[in-house]
Amino acid sequence: MTILSRTLVVAAVLAAPLTATPHASAAGCTSSVPYVSGQGGYDTYRIPATVTTRRGTVLAFAEGRRTGASDTGNIDVVLKRSADGGCTWGPLQVVTEGDGNTRGNPAPVLDPLTGAVVLVTSYNSGVVTEPQIMRGEVTPEQSRRVFVQRSWDDGRNFSAPVDITAQVKEPNWRWYATGPGHAVALTSGPHAGRLVVPANHSAAPPEGSKDTGQERKYYGGHAIYSDDGGITWHIGFVDSSYEGYDNANETSVTELPDGRLYFSSRDEGGTSKGNRLDSYSSDGGQTLDRPYRQQATLSDVPAVQGSVLQLPEPGAPLLFSGPSVPTARQAMAIWRSTDGGATFTKALTLSTQRAAYSDLVRIGWETVGLLYETGVAGTYETIEFRRLPTDSL
Repeated sequence: MTILSRTLVVAAVLAAPLTATPHASAAGCTSSVPYVSGQGGYDTYRIPATVTTRRGTVLAFAEGRRTGASDTGNIDVVLKRSADGGCTWGPLQVVTEGDGNTRGNPAPVLDPLTGAVVLVTSYNSGVVTEPQIMRGEVTPEQSRRVFVQRSWDDGRNFSAPVDITAQVKEPNWRWYATGPGHAVALTSGPHAGRLVVPANHSAAPPEGSKDTGQERKYYGGHAIYSDDGGITWHIGFVDSSYEGYDNANETSVTELPDGRLYFSSRDEGGTSKGNRLDSYSSDGGQTLDRPYRQQATLSDVPAVQGSVLQLPEPGAPLLFSGPSVPTARQAMAIWRSTDGGATFTKALTLSTQRAAYSDLVRIGWETVGLLYETGVAGTYETIEFRRLPTDSL
């Protein structure tokens, strides 16, 4: 199928009315806990990502860290499925086994043409650390690589991981991370059906520099995209200033009603005031309309990953989720924007407990789901799923 014919088919699919039937059993449910650290053979579950399939099944991805909470080591990508809108969950599935290595940063998206769930993840050897990778002390085989998988059966089974690193990683990049959190499929315009995955990287220091690359942290954001359902991939925009003022890191994306993409990024170690950056793309992620810059109205958010989701109804808000204590990962909250991300106002605080990474997902017409890390004594005790009526947001 050519890109043109695929675009025409995608446009027809996206124009068709939604046929998924709401799950009646979910009406009285407000929250559930798909992952509890220490259970299922894993010491810790982290890095939630979620997507709803064409049949209405909610998929909750996470990293299953076998031997500890560390970002390094033997880490699998795991999944639980919910057929009742996030109230109850099926058994744990291993989507990608680390086998002693590190697999994670899940970024799932639903392909609107085929209905397949496309999952992009990151990898590195389990015996190396992020600082070692950023200093360039590892071999290409040990360093960060990127893989894609697909499920055609509503998330029950996934294909074997396919290495797409050569398509999406530039030679001078060292660290690399997809998402984490859901990616996006464009619904309108000349790139309808395009899959866009937000990502970040670190670059090698300039030639002749005495910096190793880890001290200054040459972080930058970028996007990768596919116009054929995840078979082939391309690098889109690249934030390559590396000036240390705004350091775009973990990034989430959503499509605004006018067709633009809104990117919200963690500022990792930048010297500018605040911890959230944002930008826009008017060409499907190929370029940015402006460089990343601070989002001052999210000043309560600490240095942490966050999630964005545009509700599709006319006049509905853009949502952002993240902790709401500037100096701590605590008090998960949701903000709303009625001006396309120019400004945000806090809509509600879910809890005062510790909280960290999160991902927003739409469930039917009346409910939004939030999959997030939380705990009482520790931040990563559980991954909770909270159901929120859209009229409360």
